[in-house]
Amino acid sequence: MTIQSIIRKALKRLELEGKLLTPDFYAEAFCMEAQKVGMLSEDCNHVNKFTQTLNKDLQKELTQYRIKTMAELTRFLISKLNRTNSTQCTETLESQSVFTKRILQVIEVLHNKEASELARKSIELLNTQPSASQIDQFRQLWINFITTYDDTFLNKLKSLGNIDNTDLRKTVENLNVSLLSSDKSINETELRRISSLLIASFVPSIASSVNNQIASLSEKIKNNPSLLESVSIEKEIKSAILLRIALDKNSVKEMVESLDGVLDKLSLRLIEMIERSNSSTVEIQAIKTELASYNEESSTNFKKAHKKLFTIAIALEENTQILSRDLQGHSDEVAILSEKVRQLEYQLEEAKQASKEDFLTKLYNKRALDEYLMIKEAEFERYGRNFSVVMLDLDHFKVINDTFGHEAGDAVLSAFAKILKNEARSVDIIGRFGGEEFMALLSETDTAGGAVFAEKVRANVEKARFMYKGNRIQVTVSCGVSERKAHASLQNAINSADEYLYKAKKDGRNQVAHKKQ
Repeated sequence: MTIQSIIRKALKRLELEGKLLTPDFYAEAFCMEAQKVGMLSEDCNHVNKFTQTLNKDLQKELTQYRIKTMAELTRFLISKLNRTNSTQCTETLESQSVFTKRILQVIEVLHNKEASELARKSIELLNTQPSASQIDQFRQLWINFITTYDDTFLNKLKSLGNIDNTDLRKTVENLNVSLLSSDKSINETELRRISSLLIASFVPSIASSVNNQIASLSEKIKNNPSLLESVSIEKEIKSAILLRIALDKNSVKEMVESLDGVLDKLSLRLIEMIERSNSSTVEIQAIKTELASYNEESSTNFKKAHKKLFTIAIALEENTQILSRDLQGHSDEVAILSEKVRQLEYQLEEAKQASKEDFLTKLYNKRALDEYLMIKEAEFERYGRNFSVVMLDLDHFKVINDTFGHEAGDAVLSAFAKILKNEARSVDIIGRFGGEEFMALLSETDTAGGAVFAEKVRANVEKARFMYKGNRIQVTVSCGVSERKAHASLQNAINSADEYLYKAKKDGRNQVAHKKQ
């Protein structure tokens, strides 16, 4: 539709509505007809354009009055200006500004770090004659503060008295100060108890006494238990523990040497008794033969045999008494040493259990593998570092043990461990999972890379010459491979590698099984 058509329609509208042809009436009619046909005119958009420049309150008020023309808008603004006293507005604004500053100064000295800091910055802003956008920005900061403010930290004081969230001073006055003092004394008592236990641990468990360094540190901690809260004392405590262990080791060495001396004496005494017993046995046998030929009339010969028997009995009694005295003299010492040896054997067994190294293959043991699995899982979750899990199992290992003996089986396990070490990188983790089953954790490696590693190991095992006492033992290995990234959890990745190992066994052994890419 053309402009001329819209003009004609606008004039027709004025005629039908009985309005005079004035500029305002004509503009209103023209805009209404243009809007009907979808024609946009800048002259018809003046009201909306100027309305958007007013504040929100005036915009809302304009909507209520349904102002549509510039004339109506002009009359509205004039009426607003006529009702406004400029002097009064200026005074009101100045009073509000001073009032706001005073409120902020009060907030600044309150006991809340965030509110005080925000109040200080707000005062600085008001002193610089800020723009409306700057004021609105700080208004939003205060809104954020009040909506996120959390005073639940006061609940931690409930055990010490009544909490009044509206009056911090009253809350502090209600606190049970005696209870606070009691907690402090409890802490000091607890610290002294811990220091006493620590000092007791410095005393050697085998050696009879401590050295000057340990005694000095014990005295220092005893006199000032609060030293345990200091980081600097940690090095001295570690040094004292190492000294205590060294003292125990030296004491054990001396006791073992003493025990060796006692055993040497016992050996010599036993040998002497055996030698005498042998010669006495010959004499007793001769006397027995001689006594068999005696009769009642042979009183002289009988007396001679009796004398010989008495002599042998005295010799045996003397040796027995000597041995008894020696054993009695050393029985207490032997009992003490036996108890110490038992304790040392127990501690040694505990140390072996805590060790991360498999005693036979010198690879990581099951416990160490579990720890490294947790480390690898943490790296995967935090940094996305993928790794592959390879499970390896020697084929028909029971047959090797049954045919060549367990010593041969141990030799095969040790040789296989060396092959694994040679193929692994420095960043890879290789361990004995249990029996003849092994695990490899390959860092930054996917399933394909894990399969390459497993295939190299398999090929080297197949062509290796496992020898034991001149006999060649044919050995093969089956492998299962998976990667962490392809599974929802670490356990799923391990189970997947184990399942592929089972598949390799089921499909004929001496092969590597994994999910095809």
